[in-house]
Amino acid sequence: MNNVIYIFIDASNLWQAQKAKGKFLDYGKTTKYIQERFKGTKIRVFYYTAYPAEGTRNYSLDSKHKFFTFLKKGLGFEVVKKELKRITVGEVIEEKGNMDVEMTIDTLHNLDKYHTAVFFTGDSDFLALVVYLKNHNKKVYIFSSRNNISQELRTGADGYTDILSINEMWGRDLKHKAGLQKEGT
Repeated sequence: MNNVIYIFIDASNLWQAQKAKGKFLDYGKTTKYIQERFKGTKIRVFYYTAYPAEGTRNYSLDSKHKFFTFLKKGLGFEVVKKELKRITVGEVIEEKGNMDVEMTIDTLHNLDKYHTAVFFTGDSDFLALVVYLKNHNKKVYIFSSRNNISQELRTGADGYTDILSINEMWGRDLKHKAGLQKEGT
């Protein structure tokens, strides 16, 4: 039986898990793990991220863009990225880079191309999408960390996995830059 798996990675949510684990996720190992666990005959991975605008950080963003190129050319991921929006709220500048709409559009646009959807996110906003997919005979699995998963999403899918407990998916140690707050910064 064919089991085409599409993986949708919310980089911002995953960054929280990486910080909790103190390691970077190894995307090659992760893809292999999911393909073996769910007996996938074909796999496609989408990676969603927002990144800071040039000149908004006191360090070079070259390594971030090299990482995106590695995901795309090295691992064959579909990398969906956009620049963080800078919004002034009072006297504070907030940065927003929510990718939920982009993830949802790609999930629905490709609906007839996969049998199993795997989401790396913990955001309860995805519950409606999970229910929709299940109502369209898709298997849906959520991978997130126990400290960053909504109860609704954890119980609403066909299965939930705490990625902090799967040692086969992790790579090198995470070294923080000074003042690092979230993925992409």
